[in-house]
Amino acid sequence: MLRHPLRVVMALLLTAAAVFTAAPAAGALPTANTPAATDPSTTGPYAVAYSDVTVSASGRSFGARVWYPGSTTGSNPPVVPGAHPGLAFGHGFFQGITQYESLLKHYASWGVITVTPKSQGGLFPSHTAFADDLNAALTWLTTQNTTSGSRFAGAVDTDHLGLSGHSMGGGAALLAAARNPAVKSVSTLAAAETNPSAVAASGALKVPAQYVGGSADTIAGVADNQRKMFDAKPAPTQLRVITGGFHCGFEDSSGFGCDSGTITRAAQQRLTQGVTTSYLLYTLGGDTSLYDQVWGSAAQNLTGVVYSAKP
Repeated sequence: MLRHPLRVVMALLLTAAAVFTAAPAAGALPTANTPAATDPSTTGPYAVAYSDVTVSASGRSFGARVWYPGSTTGSNPPVVPGAHPGLAFGHGFFQGITQYESLLKHYASWGVITVTPKSQGGLFPSHTAFADDLNAALTWLTTQNTTSGSRFAGAVDTDHLGLSGHSMGGGAALLAAARNPAVKSVSTLAAAETNPSAVAASGALKVPAQYVGGSADTIAGVADNQRKMFDAKPAPTQLRVITGGFHCGFEDSSGFGCDSGTITRAAQQRLTQGVTTSYLLYTLGGDTSLYDQVWGSAAQNLTGVVYSAKP
Protein backbone atom coordinates (compact mmCIF):
# COMPACT_ATOMS: atom_id res chain seq x y z
CA MET A 1 0.00 0.00 0.00
CA LEU A 2 1.33 3.45 -0.92
CA ARG A 3 2.10 5.73 2.00
CA HIS A 4 0.58 9.22 2.10
CA PRO A 5 3.04 11.61 0.34
CA LEU A 6 3.18 13.98 3.31
CA ARG A 7 4.22 11.11 5.56
CA VAL A 8 6.91 10.20 3.08
CA VAL A 9 8.20 13.78 3.17
CA MET A 10 8.33 13.77 6.97
CA ALA A 11 10.11 10.42 7.04
CA LEU A 12 12.64 11.62 4.44
CA LEU A 13 13.29 14.84 6.35
CA LEU A 14 13.83 12.87 9.55
CA THR A 15 16.24 10.59 7.73
CA ALA A 16 18.02 13.55 6.17
CA ALA A 17 18.49 15.15 9.57
CA ALA A 18 20.19 11.98 10.78
CA VAL A 19 22.40 11.76 7.70
CA PHE A 20 23.57 15.37 7.64
CA THR A 21 23.94 15.98 11.36
CA ALA A 22 27.32 15.76 13.04
CA ALA A 23 28.24 13.00 14.46
CA PRO A 24 18.07 -5.09 41.28
CA ALA A 25 15.09 -2.74 41.62
CA ALA A 26 13.60 -0.73 38.80
CA GLY A 27 14.68 2.77 39.63
CA ALA A 28 15.74 4.68 42.68
CA LEU A 29 13.19 5.06 45.44
CA PRO A 30 13.99 8.35 47.16
CA THR A 31 12.10 10.10 49.89
CA ALA A 32 10.37 13.03 48.20
CA ASN A 33 7.40 15.32 48.67
CA THR A 34 5.58 13.91 45.65
CA PRO A 35 2.10 12.88 46.80
CA ALA A 36 0.98 9.27 46.46
CA ALA A 37 -0.76 8.86 43.11
CA THR A 38 -3.83 6.72 42.52
CA ASP A 39 -4.37 7.50 38.83
CA PRO A 40 -1.49 9.40 37.22
CA SER A 41 -3.44 9.68 33.95
CA THR A 42 -5.61 12.30 35.67
CA THR A 43 -4.45 15.81 36.59
CA GLY A 44 -2.28 15.95 39.71
CA PRO A 45 -2.78 18.05 42.87
CA TYR A 46 -0.53 21.02 42.07
CA ALA A 47 -1.23 24.27 40.26
CA VAL A 48 0.70 24.45 36.98
CA ALA A 49 3.16 27.30 36.47
CA TYR A 50 5.79 28.20 33.90
CA SER A 51 8.78 30.48 33.42
CA ASP A 52 10.54 31.46 30.20
CA VAL A 53 14.28 31.45 30.77
CA THR A 54 17.67 31.57 29.08
CA VAL A 55 19.70 28.50 29.93
CA SER A 56 23.44 29.14 30.14
CA ALA A 57 25.43 26.15 31.30
CA SER A 58 28.20 23.80 30.16
CA GLY A 59 29.16 26.17 27.36
CA ARG A 60 25.63 26.11 25.93
CA SER A 61 23.10 28.97 25.75
CA PHE A 62 19.50 28.76 24.52
CA GLY A 63 15.95 29.78 25.34
CA ALA A 64 13.70 27.38 27.21
CA ARG A 65 10.43 27.17 29.05
CA VAL A 66 10.26 25.57 32.49
CA TRP A 67 7.01 23.97 33.64
CA TYR A 68 6.72 23.44 37.39
CA PRO A 69 4.35 22.98 40.35
CA GLY A 70 3.47 26.50 41.41
CA SER A 71 1.82 28.22 44.34
CA THR A 72 -0.67 29.51 41.74
CA THR A 73 -1.31 28.88 38.06
CA GLY A 74 0.40 31.01 35.43
CA SER A 75 3.67 32.79 34.75
CA ASN A 76 6.45 32.98 37.37
CA PRO A 77 4.74 32.31 40.71
CA PRO A 78 6.83 30.70 43.50
CA VAL A 79 7.51 26.97 43.30
CA VAL A 80 5.54 24.81 45.71
CA PRO A 81 7.79 24.22 48.76
CA GLY A 82 9.84 21.03 48.78
CA ALA A 83 12.38 19.28 46.56
CA HIS A 84 10.92 18.18 43.23
CA PRO A 85 12.35 15.82 40.58
CA GLY A 86 13.94 17.57 37.60
CA LEU A 87 13.43 16.62 33.96
CA ALA A 88 14.72 17.88 30.59
CA PHE A 89 12.42 17.25 27.62
CA GLY A 90 13.46 17.28 23.96
CA HIS A 91 11.04 18.28 21.19
CA GLY A 92 10.64 16.35 17.94
CA PHE A 93 12.20 17.17 14.58
CA PHE A 94 11.04 20.59 13.32
CA GLN A 95 8.54 20.84 16.19
CA GLY A 96 8.02 23.68 18.67
CA ILE A 97 7.88 23.06 22.39
CA THR A 98 4.28 24.31 22.47
CA GLN A 99 3.30 21.03 20.79
CA TYR A 100 3.85 19.26 24.12
CA GLU A 101 2.14 21.61 26.58
CA SER A 102 -0.57 19.15 27.61
CA LEU A 103 1.99 16.54 28.65
CA LEU A 104 4.39 18.98 30.33
CA LYS A 105 1.59 20.67 32.24
CA HIS A 106 0.48 17.23 33.36
CA TYR A 107 3.94 16.44 34.72
CA ALA A 108 4.02 19.77 36.56
CA SER A 109 0.66 19.01 38.14
CA TRP A 110 2.29 15.93 39.68
CA GLY A 111 5.31 17.85 40.99
CA VAL A 112 7.91 17.42 38.23
CA ILE A 113 9.99 20.45 37.16
CA THR A 114 10.61 20.16 33.40
CA VAL A 115 13.00 22.27 31.30
CA THR A 116 12.16 22.28 27.57
CA PRO A 117 14.95 23.66 25.32
CA LYS A 118 13.87 25.56 22.20
CA SER A 119 17.15 24.80 20.43
CA GLN A 120 17.89 22.63 17.36
CA GLY A 121 14.62 23.44 15.65
CA GLY A 122 15.81 23.76 12.04
CA LEU A 123 15.83 21.37 9.09
CA PHE A 124 19.29 19.99 9.84
CA PRO A 125 19.65 19.79 13.63
CA SER A 126 22.66 18.32 15.33
CA HIS A 127 21.58 15.40 17.48
CA THR A 128 24.83 15.60 19.42
CA ALA A 129 24.26 19.29 20.14
CA PHE A 130 20.66 18.62 21.17
CA ALA A 131 21.85 15.97 23.62
CA ASP A 132 24.34 18.50 24.98
CA ASP A 133 21.52 21.03 25.36
CA LEU A 134 19.38 18.56 27.31
CA ASN A 135 22.27 17.84 29.66
CA ALA A 136 22.99 21.57 29.96
CA ALA A 137 19.35 22.08 30.96
CA LEU A 138 19.82 19.66 33.85
CA THR A 139 23.11 21.31 34.83
CA TRP A 140 21.41 24.71 34.77
CA LEU A 141 18.55 23.42 36.94
CA THR A 142 21.03 21.95 39.42
CA THR A 143 22.86 25.29 39.61
CA GLN A 144 19.60 27.18 40.07
CA ASN A 145 18.87 25.00 43.07
CA THR A 146 21.79 26.59 44.94
CA THR A 147 21.59 30.10 43.46
CA SER A 148 20.38 32.67 45.95
CA GLY A 149 17.37 34.55 44.62
CA SER A 150 16.58 31.99 41.94
CA ARG A 151 12.96 30.92 41.64
CA PHE A 152 14.19 27.33 41.82
CA ALA A 153 16.52 27.73 44.80
CA GLY A 154 15.99 24.80 47.12
CA ALA A 155 13.17 23.47 44.93
CA VAL A 156 14.99 20.76 42.93
CA ASP A 157 15.75 17.22 44.05
CA THR A 158 19.12 17.18 42.31
CA ASP A 159 19.67 13.54 43.22
CA HIS A 160 16.75 12.57 41.00
CA LEU A 161 17.09 14.02 37.52
CA GLY A 162 15.66 12.52 34.34
CA LEU A 163 15.47 12.93 30.58
CA SER A 164 12.60 12.61 28.15
CA GLY A 165 11.61 13.61 24.64
CA HIS A 166 9.60 12.86 21.52
CA SER A 167 10.92 11.47 18.23
CA MET A 168 14.30 13.16 17.59
CA GLY A 169 14.13 14.52 21.12
CA GLY A 170 13.63 11.02 22.49
CA GLY A 171 16.70 9.80 20.64
CA ALA A 172 18.68 12.81 21.85
CA ALA A 173 17.54 12.09 25.42
CA LEU A 174 19.09 8.63 25.13
CA LEU A 175 22.33 10.09 23.77
CA ALA A 176 22.39 12.56 26.67
CA ALA A 177 21.67 9.94 29.32
CA ALA A 178 24.44 7.67 28.08
CA ARG A 179 27.06 10.26 29.00
CA ASN A 180 25.55 11.98 32.04
CA PRO A 181 26.02 10.15 35.36
CA ALA A 182 23.62 12.59 37.06
CA VAL A 183 20.66 11.13 35.13
CA LYS A 184 18.69 8.53 37.05
CA SER A 185 15.91 7.66 34.59
CA VAL A 186 14.81 8.12 30.96
CA SER A 187 11.34 8.06 29.39
CA THR A 188 10.88 8.46 25.62
CA LEU A 189 7.97 8.92 23.22
CA ALA A 190 8.28 7.47 19.70
CA ALA A 191 12.06 7.82 20.03
CA ALA A 192 13.73 8.00 16.61
CA GLU A 193 17.14 6.70 15.65
CA THR A 194 19.75 9.45 15.65
CA ASN A 195 23.29 10.13 14.50
CA PRO A 196 25.17 9.05 16.59
CA SER A 197 22.97 6.04 17.27
CA ALA A 198 20.32 6.12 20.00
CA VAL A 199 20.18 2.32 19.72
CA ALA A 200 23.86 2.09 20.63
CA ALA A 201 23.36 4.64 23.41
CA SER A 202 20.53 2.50 24.80
CA GLY A 203 22.91 -0.43 25.01
CA ALA A 204 25.24 1.61 27.21
CA LEU A 205 22.57 2.81 29.66
CA LYS A 206 22.64 1.51 33.23
CA VAL A 207 19.67 3.51 34.53
CA PRO A 208 16.01 2.56 33.96
CA ALA A 209 14.65 3.48 30.53
CA GLN A 210 11.10 3.52 29.22
CA TYR A 211 10.24 3.41 25.52
CA VAL A 212 6.69 4.39 24.57
CA GLY A 213 5.55 4.01 20.97
CA GLY A 214 2.44 3.76 18.83
CA SER A 215 1.54 0.69 16.79
CA ALA A 216 0.29 2.86 13.89
CA ASP A 217 3.33 5.16 13.79
CA THR A 218 4.45 5.55 10.16
CA ILE A 219 7.24 8.09 10.84
CA ALA A 220 9.36 6.48 13.57
CA GLY A 221 7.77 3.07 13.78
CA VAL A 222 8.22 0.72 16.73
CA ALA A 223 9.96 -2.10 14.84
CA ASP A 224 12.72 0.05 13.37
CA ASN A 225 13.19 2.33 16.36
CA GLN A 226 11.86 1.70 19.88
CA ARG A 227 11.97 -2.10 19.64
CA LYS A 228 15.65 -2.00 18.63
CA MET A 229 16.41 0.41 21.48
CA PHE A 230 14.55 -1.77 23.98
CA ASP A 231 16.31 -4.92 22.74
CA ALA A 232 19.70 -3.22 23.11
CA LYS A 233 18.99 -1.81 26.59
CA PRO A 234 20.05 -3.96 29.58
CA ALA A 235 17.54 -4.33 32.42
CA PRO A 236 15.73 -2.48 33.85
CA THR A 237 13.76 -1.32 30.85
CA GLN A 238 10.26 -1.44 29.40
CA LEU A 239 8.51 -0.98 26.05
CA ARG A 240 4.91 0.27 26.08
CA VAL A 241 3.19 0.23 22.69
CA ILE A 242 -0.12 2.08 22.45
CA THR A 243 -2.47 0.12 20.20
CA GLY A 244 -3.49 2.35 17.30
CA GLY A 245 -1.23 5.14 18.52
CA PHE A 246 0.44 7.38 15.94
CA HIS A 247 3.57 9.50 15.82
CA CYS A 248 1.86 12.88 16.00
CA GLY A 249 -0.62 11.61 18.57
CA PHE A 250 2.00 12.35 21.22
CA GLU A 251 1.68 16.04 20.28
CA ASP A 252 -1.16 18.48 20.90
CA SER A 253 -1.89 18.97 17.20
CA SER A 254 -0.93 17.63 13.78
CA GLY A 255 0.85 19.60 11.10
CA PHE A 256 2.62 19.10 7.80
CA GLY A 257 3.62 15.50 7.19
CA CYS A 258 1.79 14.02 10.17
CA ASP A 259 0.35 10.53 10.28
CA SER A 260 -2.85 9.24 11.88
CA GLY A 261 -3.87 6.25 13.96
CA THR A 262 -6.92 4.23 14.89
CA ILE A 263 -7.48 5.91 18.25
CA THR A 264 -8.17 9.53 19.04
CA ARG A 265 -5.47 11.97 20.07
CA ALA A 266 -7.23 12.43 23.41
CA ALA A 267 -7.22 8.68 24.09
CA GLN A 268 -3.55 8.39 23.14
CA GLN A 269 -2.55 11.32 25.31
CA ARG A 270 -4.43 9.98 28.31
CA LEU A 271 -2.65 6.64 28.00
CA THR A 272 0.68 8.41 27.47
CA GLN A 273 0.19 10.61 30.51
CA GLY A 274 -0.71 7.59 32.62
CA VAL A 275 2.18 5.30 31.70
CA THR A 276 4.87 8.00 31.66
CA THR A 277 3.77 9.86 34.79
CA SER A 278 3.55 6.69 36.85
CA TYR A 279 7.00 5.69 35.59
CA LEU A 280 8.55 9.08 36.40
CA LEU A 281 6.94 9.29 39.83
CA TYR A 282 8.19 5.80 40.61
CA THR A 283 11.75 6.13 39.29
CA LEU A 284 12.33 9.79 40.22
CA GLY A 285 9.62 10.76 42.70
CA GLY A 286 9.92 7.85 45.11
CA ASP A 287 6.26 6.82 44.99
CA THR A 288 6.55 3.10 45.76
CA SER A 289 2.76 2.72 45.60
CA LEU A 290 3.09 2.89 41.82
CA TYR A 291 5.11 -0.31 41.46
CA ASP A 292 2.13 -2.25 40.12
CA GLN A 293 1.37 0.43 37.51
CA VAL A 294 4.98 0.43 36.31
CA TRP A 295 6.19 -3.18 36.58
CA GLY A 296 3.30 -5.25 37.93
CA SER A 297 0.01 -6.73 36.76
CA ALA A 298 -1.67 -3.33 36.31
CA ALA A 299 1.02 -2.39 33.79
CA GLN A 300 0.96 -5.76 32.07
CA ASN A 301 -2.84 -5.72 31.67
CA LEU A 302 -3.50 -2.07 30.90
CA THR A 303 -6.14 -1.89 28.17
CA GLY A 304 -4.83 -0.35 24.97
CA VAL A 305 -1.11 -0.74 25.76
CA VAL A 306 1.07 -3.75 24.90
CA TYR A 307 3.69 -4.31 27.60
CA SER A 308 7.20 -5.72 27.30
CA ALA A 309 9.79 -5.47 30.07
CA LYS A 310 13.15 -6.52 31.41
CA PRO A 311 12.75 -5.65 35.13
